Amino acid sequence: MDDLRGMTFHSVATSMQASRAYLDEQALPDRPAVLGKPLQVIFGDEDRRWRPSSAADYRAVPGAQVELLAGAGHTPIMEDPSRTAALLLAFTALHAVRAD
Repeated sequence: MDDLRGMTFHSVATSMQASRAYLDEQALPDRPAVLGKPLQVIFGDEDRRWRPSSAADYRAVPGAQVELLAGAGHTPIMEDPSRTAALLLAFTALHAVRAD
């Protein structure tokens, strides 16, 4: 949050414009579908930027794990870091590459 607060309005606006252009080029759920990699999607069920129901769009990615965090908004990692971390740690443990 401190990093975000330290950004100028121009930086935030430019980032948002670049993000929009990126999404207009190809829908986000379509991008990871072709990679053949494990995917964890975490949405807050109170997200005001994206419809929480759009998390279901990621189920088109084979093997995707989609989680909705109750009570979280657009930034679950900041709003509920312990639950978000638990999901991420469980996911990475499941998909860890062993270097034996």
